[in-house]
Amino acid sequence: MSPPRAWAEISFSALKHNLDFIRSHSNQAVMAVLKAGAYGHGIEQIALALESENLAYFGVASVIEARKITQAGIQTPIYLLGPTFHEERAEVIENGWTPSISSLEEAEDFNRLASASKINVVHITLDTGMGRGGFLPAALDTAIDKITQLPNIKIEGIGSHLPSADEDRAFTLRQFATFEAAVKDKPFKYIHLSNSAGLLDYSSDSTNLVRPGLMLYGISPIASYQQMLQPVMTLKSRVSLIRTLPAGHGISYGRDAILKKDTRVATIGAGYGDGYPRAISNNGAEVFIRNQRCPVLGRVTMDQIMVDVSDLPLCESGDEVELFGSNILVSEIAEKAHTIAWEVLTGITPRVTRTYQ
Repeated sequence: MSPPRAWAEISFSALKHNLDFIRSHSNQAVMAVLKAGAYGHGIEQIALALESENLAYFGVASVIEARKITQAGIQTPIYLLGPTFHEERAEVIENGWTPSISSLEEAEDFNRLASASKINVVHITLDTGMGRGGFLPAALDTAIDKITQLPNIKIEGIGSHLPSADEDRAFTLRQFATFEAAVKDKPFKYIHLSNSAGLLDYSSDSTNLVRPGLMLYGISPIASYQQMLQPVMTLKSRVSLIRTLPAGHGISYGRDAILKKDTRVATIGAGYGDGYPRAISNNGAEVFIRNQRCPVLGRVTMDQIMVDVSDLPLCESGDEVELFGSNILVSEIAEKAHTIAWEVLTGITPRVTRTYQ
C-alpha cells in the first residue's frame, strides 16, 4: 500500500497532558468539548481516549455527533451545546443525552415526548451577551418557574457562553457579573460559563463546571498560556519532488511569486484540498523540514505546495514535512491565513489520514 500524501498525527499523551493542566488550573468539573469531529481530531477516537478520565460531560453540537459517540460504546454523559429540532428530541430522550434549553417551546416539547419513567434531564441556557440562543436574564426566573412545573423535565444545570473572553476583558467581566447575579441561589448541580479563554484568564465563585475546547487540543486562545499546553495534532506531508529553478521562473497559479535567484524548490504533497488554507498564500508561511523552517512559495494549490529548500542541501524526495504542530503552531498558520485556529483545525479534510499515538 502507498503511504498517505498527507496525514495528521494525533497524540493521546498530549491530550491528557492538556486535560491535566485544565484540571490543575480550574479545579472544577470538566465538560470536554468534542464538537466538529473533536476539532478535526476524530470524535470517536478522542472520546474513547478520554472515556476513563471521569469527565462530567462530552459536549457536542448535534444529535449526529452524539449518535457517533454513543455508537462507539461511550458511557460518559453527552451534552448538546445547541438547540435541537423536534424530529430529534425523541432520540435525545431515548439515549439520555442532555439538551440545552433556550425556549419554553423546547422545554414543553421535551416534556410531551418524555414520560414519568423517562424523565428528561436538561440544562437552561442563559444569554448574557453571545446572542446565539438562551433566555435573557430578565426572563430567566419566570422561565425556570414554568419549566420546573413540567412533570417530565428535570433541570440539572444552567450555562452561558463567552463571546469575547480572549478579546474584550471589560465586557467579559460584566458578563461574569451578569451571570453570577442571575444564577445566585439557583439549586442546580452544574453551573457553567467558561470556555478555554474563560477558564484560563477569569475566575468565578458561582461556577463549578468548565467547557474547554481549543485548549484541550493544545492551542491556547491566550498566547501567554501556550507554553503550558502541548499541540495534539501534527499535520504532515512529504517532499514529492525537488528541482532547481532559474531566476525569473514563476511559481504556482497566477505567477504571484517570481524567483529572484536560482532556487531549489521542493514540491509538497498537500494543499487546500487537505485543509491547508489557501489564504496563507504569499503571506510569509513556512513549513518545517529537517529541523528547519522553509518558506512557502506562491499560491497554495489544491493538492500541493512549493517551498524553498535552498538552505537544505540534503533535503530529498520522501522527507517528512510538518505543516503545523509543535514546531509551527496552528495558531501561526491561522494568523497568516487571516483566520482562527478553530477554523484551520476543523477544516482538515477527510482525505487526510489520522493516526493515533
